[in-house]
Amino acid sequence: MDIAGKVFIVTGGASGLGEGTARMLAAKGGKVVIADMQVDKGEAIAKDIGGAFVKCDVSQEADGQAVVAKAVSMGKLMGLVNCAGIAPAEKTVGKNGAHKLDVFTKTIMVNLIGSFNMIRLASEAMCKNEPEATGERGVMISTASVAAYDGQIGQAAYSASKGGVVGMTLPIARDLARNGIRNMTIAPGIFGTPMMFGMPQEVQDSLAASVPFPSRLGTPQDYAKLAQHIFENDMLNGEVIRLDGAIRLAPR
Repeated sequence: MDIAGKVFIVTGGASGLGEGTARMLAAKGGKVVIADMQVDKGEAIAKDIGGAFVKCDVSQEADGQAVVAKAVSMGKLMGLVNCAGIAPAEKTVGKNGAHKLDVFTKTIMVNLIGSFNMIRLASEAMCKNEPEATGERGVMISTASVAAYDGQIGQAAYSASKGGVVGMTLPIARDLARNGIRNMTIAPGIFGTPMMFGMPQEVQDSLAASVPFPSRLGTPQDYAKLAQHIFENDMLNGEVIRLDGAIRLAPR
């Protein structure tokens, strides 16, 4: 796929991995719709990159529909990058009792159901596209996590949500193959995002040192480079790519 001139939706595009990806797509000539709950930041970034912003709770059907409608109004919608997510930490049974059910439910709603909601709505619109020379009509990229495979203490909800994203990658790719739409997932390791920067500096330093090589936090630019390659390499389909410097998470 040639990114230039195409329209892309980036959920969670107001910060972190989403912002890095939105800026990459705009730099490559793409038109970007940022879908996020952070209105001020989202509008500022959209203005900076010449894109559009739509306030969106990805778990809500009407919000997702509004984002897709905006994207289609701007041209040929060819890409979706799901970066919206939350990462609560709570043990199954902790000092204050059992894990709060509403915290678990919200995590699944945002990270897993939200990703699927945006995929189903964006792919419905992409099915109507005239195919590219490669035969493709669109590409989906979702964000899982290495926690899908080796979740740490306190990550039951987060790991379950990201494990779900991993689990639906192949069947969605198979569902959409007849429509010429690819579906991929990136599973980042320890990345420097607003979630990470909320932790104490010594914790950040310790996590960075635990990455075999390179021994540093991943950056939004690292994620964006892989997203670009996925868009441009039409043999990548139905797979989860770990982007993690070979880390395997310890229990804590």
